[in-house]
Amino acid sequence: MLFFIKAMDRPGSGLRQTWRAAHLEFVTTCRERFTYGGPLIDEAGAVVGSVMVLDLPDRAALDAHMAKDPYFREPVFETVEIFQTRQIVPETVPGSLEAELEKQRASQTA
Repeated sequence: MLFFIKAMDRPGSGLRQTWRAAHLEFVTTCRERFTYGGPLIDEAGAVVGSVMVLDLPDRAALDAHMAKDPYFREPVFETVEIFQTRQIVPETVPGSLEAELEKQRASQTA
């Protein structure tokens, strides 16, 4: 199950830098869970948050993962939004995009 996380930093706190090495060390122990992860960068080039797409069995596993990550364990983030998602592109299975398109077309004609 894929989870999309958008986490916005506490403005002006400096906590991201304080906990960055510990966060990166944690990520190296579980990198296989990450479909994608990286900073959110504003127009001025400042890092203002993080985005992550994690592949975990369920929400309980996500909560357990986050409880171990220093960025979530410490008060780095002001807000955290979590959504379940699924990957459409790039395709993980050849032909799945066309299958999704056909499913959509069929639902529109029904």
